[in-house]
Amino acid sequence: MHEPSITRRDDGAFDVRIARDQRDLLRDLPAELGELLSGPDPSPDDPAIRRLFPSADLDDPDHASEFDHLVRGDLLAQRNESIETMRRTIDADRLTEDELTSWLSVVNDVRLVLGTRLDVTEETTPADFDRRDPQAQAFALYGYLSYLEETMVEALSGGE
Repeated sequence: MHEPSITRRDDGAFDVRIARDQRDLLRDLPAELGELLSGPDPSPDDPAIRRLFPSADLDDPDHASEFDHLVRGDLLAQRNESIETMRRTIDADRLTEDELTSWLSVVNDVRLVLGTRLDVTEETTPADFDRRDPQAQAFALYGYLSYLEETMVEALSGGE
């Protein structure tokens, strides 16, 4: 499998070299994240939702609820904007910094949800999943998204 490559151009844009099969894999991520975020009343008890919208104050539930009420709409709007940007630009070979930042946001959010669903810890390895188990495929996707996220962060921070 061809490793994704994202590099900053002299004009500030980014060249995105991601193989077609990898783009096809990434193509569904914005819609899946959007469904999770806009589904019928995402439960605050869902660990993945809690991971995406962590409590501002674990010691004071009233303060945390007030804070959540104030910022959740803005956070959701930002996430939806990033989802739409990635969906619209998934086949682009060149992205602006804002577009790449949107991709990073979506990839990070999907990675967080997937990691929560898989109960990933710092000690988790591929050996923790039987390769015939559907969770092994999900963990492979988690690993790919982690690598892609690192690639985007390096490109945005000036590395190559």
